[in-house]
Amino acid sequence: MYSKRRSTLDLQKKISELVEENYVYASVLHHFGIQFYDYSEKTLHQVCKDKGISGNALINGLESATSPEEPEDVALVEYPVELVIEYLKHAHYLFVKTKLPYMASLVTGLPTISGRFEDIIKDLKFVFPLFVEDFIHHIHEEEDNLFNYVMLLKKVTFNNYNPSQVYYEMEKYSIQQHAINHDIHDDEMKGIRNITNDYSLDTNAPLHIQVVYAELQAFEKSLTTHARIEDEILFPKALVLEREAKNILQQRMRFN
Repeated sequence: MYSKRRSTLDLQKKISELVEENYVYASVLHHFGIQFYDYSEKTLHQVCKDKGISGNALINGLESATSPEEPEDVALVEYPVELVIEYLKHAHYLFVKTKLPYMASLVTGLPTISGRFEDIIKDLKFVFPLFVEDFIHHIHEEEDNLFNYVMLLKKVTFNNYNPSQVYYEMEKYSIQQHAINHDIHDDEMKGIRNITNDYSLDTNAPLHIQVVYAELQAFEKSLTTHARIEDEILFPKALVLEREAKNILQQRMRFN
């Protein structure tokens, strides 16, 4: 939706001009306690003065947002399963503590307008909080069940486990079942795509709507990457670990 054009940042630039150049700047402003839509016609200098913010600090924050991003295809396939889980848990933390609150503030701040986006805004304000609630529940469920189960299997390979607990958990869970359940949750943003008609915009779309759609698309891209890491890296590693744990338990039973 946006091409990241090279921007000359200066304190005399209007907030609206800044965000039009790169929607990512809106999230940096949010981090500094500035909702871009409340100060759209003010310059960076005026906002810094109003908020008591260092102009240099804000400029540095904005410039860092356009620095080259870390590659998404991290070589996690080479990592042991416990580090893959830590990577995924860190992503969960960023989703819950950073991305979702920011997007929620954008959606909540959408103005009531007439025309093409009137119903879309109403629907987003109703559906997005439900999406966030369901998404957070899914994350907690995944960490409490899948991640804890995998780490228990890992303990078996180090001979550091309670046999009764392991037998119980293996009766209760399986990696294959977790993978099936994961597929069911694999397209969590389908409802939002339907509301926004696949984030369809025209040239006259309000800047606020453009930023909301861009953030939703970026979040969906992050979720796709996250799901791919689970499907292609975590689950295969966990399946191998589960088979290894079962073999260890069977050998223990044979010698008892």
